[in-house]
Amino acid sequence: MDFDELDKIFIIPEKTKSGYGFADIPQPITLDKAKAVFYGVPLDLTTTFGKSTARGPEAVRTTSALQTETYVFDEKVDIYDRIGIYDLGDIKIHRSNKDKKKPHIESTFRYLDEKVSSVCKAALDFNKIPVLLGGEHTVSYFQIKELSKENPIVIHFDAHRDMKEEYGGLKLCHTTPFYYLIKEDHIPGENLVQIGIRQADSYENEVAKSFGVTTFDAWDVHDRINDLLSHLKKITENKNVYISFDIDVYDLPYVPCTGTPEPFGLDPFQIARIIKSISNSSTLIGLDLVEVGLKNNDFREGVLATQTLFRILAHRYKTM
Repeated sequence: MDFDELDKIFIIPEKTKSGYGFADIPQPITLDKAKAVFYGVPLDLTTTFGKSTARGPEAVRTTSALQTETYVFDEKVDIYDRIGIYDLGDIKIHRSNKDKKKPHIESTFRYLDEKVSSVCKAALDFNKIPVLLGGEHTVSYFQIKELSKENPIVIHFDAHRDMKEEYGGLKLCHTTPFYYLIKEDHIPGENLVQIGIRQADSYENEVAKSFGVTTFDAWDVHDRINDLLSHLKKITENKNVYISFDIDVYDLPYVPCTGTPEPFGLDPFQIARIIKSISNSSTLIGLDLVEVGLKNNDFREGVLATQTLFRILAHRYKTM
């Protein structure tokens, strides 16, 4: 599979709602020289509380292009000196996200499963890192499922476990992806580390325990962060790593636009420390950042998401 064959499924960055590519610069990097390949999946289909995740790619692209400098202070490096980035644009989603009928949801997910799989296969073929901008957290399922063939340690930042078996009459939706990733044998439970969790039902907690998932909830991070840092460094040594980052892992004041904000969350300094603890001998094989919102011309989440992406991509992995 060649990226050229995928052109027809994308809206190029300049024609998306943002009108810019990620971290737009005067001299864009060509696809062949890029290490990370960005693409958006602007989906807000199964969310049940606040709406706005379909505007996540727009928020990230706009702030990264117009507001945020690409120099990463704590790493003392410009992001483009560390890694080449190419933005494919947004996957075309043909039907209205307002249509909540179950058959439409299922057909949309089948479509995205096929398209996201094609992007990931092309990325693997050409030794590139796929970076998915969501969109609701359901979209992570499709990318992780495809990249699970690389047997990664999956680091999941979130306020929620997203491990329900069913929600609102749906099996696959924004509250269930990690249940099905493990249940369907895409990833072993012991390869999943959930960080920042502070909202779940008792069933999800029992399921996570039975699957062998490692959990560092928000109180663990606040009170015993060194335990988390040591664990991540050890478990990621010489391993492939995948990062799934839900913006609502941050504390409620930092995320005014996301659909399901929660108190008792993490702050940017804690997140930066956690990212830095990933072993330098590891290989980043994929990344998604989801649930970013945009409301009332408030781009604060877009800025925070961009700076989070910069820290993840500026980190020193074995192959970067």
